[in-house]
Amino acid sequence: MKFYALIPAAGSGSRMGGETPKQYMPLNAVPMIAHAMMVLAREPRISKLFVVISPDDAWWDNYEWRGWEDRLQVLRCGGATRAETVLNGLRAMANVCDADDWVLVHDAARPCLSDEMLDRLIDEVASDAVGGLLAVPVADTLKRAATDTRSGARVDATVPRAGLWQAQTPQMFRHGKLIEALRAAGSDITDEASAIEQLGLQPRLVESDSRNLKVTWPQDMELAGLIVGQLNA
Repeated sequence: MKFYALIPAAGSGSRMGGETPKQYMPLNAVPMIAHAMMVLAREPRISKLFVVISPDDAWWDNYEWRGWEDRLQVLRCGGATRAETVLNGLRAMANVCDADDWVLVHDAARPCLSDEMLDRLIDEVASDAVGGLLAVPVADTLKRAATDTRSGARVDATVPRAGLWQAQTPQMFRHGKLIEALRAAGSDITDEASAIEQLGLQPRLVESDSRNLKVTWPQDMELAGLIVGQLNA
């Protein structure tokens, strides 16, 4: 049984604005994706790191990934959605991975993963029958918006937060089971755990914290830069 990491990086990051895809935007002087890659590459239990990019990606070759050659493989088979990109990457990895090997899928735009969080995930999930993911219990009060927005967004209901968790990445599942789940779930699924759940399985929740944020909006970059700086101090 081995461990592999997969980073889906075929998206454009349209909500960030600008012409540069989000994963290549500079964060503390290096492309954002490099921070996600570095923590995975430092983990000795991870045998290889696969990055899945779009077939027409014009950015990857603009950077030097020197020193990563023996740990890194780029797969130019990204799809139109995250689910398609991950599934295409898993299929391309099949000549390296066995069905029972673990795959840790991690967002390219989640640069603040710490070594401690990654260790905790692997330690707690490696013996689990299903797999699991990093997540954080929801602390804020949640509101569901009304569907009629003619007068602006309005609250339809307050959603009880008890038992709710915010999913993060990495999400860690066995290669064969994850392929099966994503094939069955279709291309609109937004994370790997959701696909596993649709098989009737219950992924394990491994508590993380809010520092492991996903950069989605331009204002997230400043906070991510501060957190990355603290992690690398």
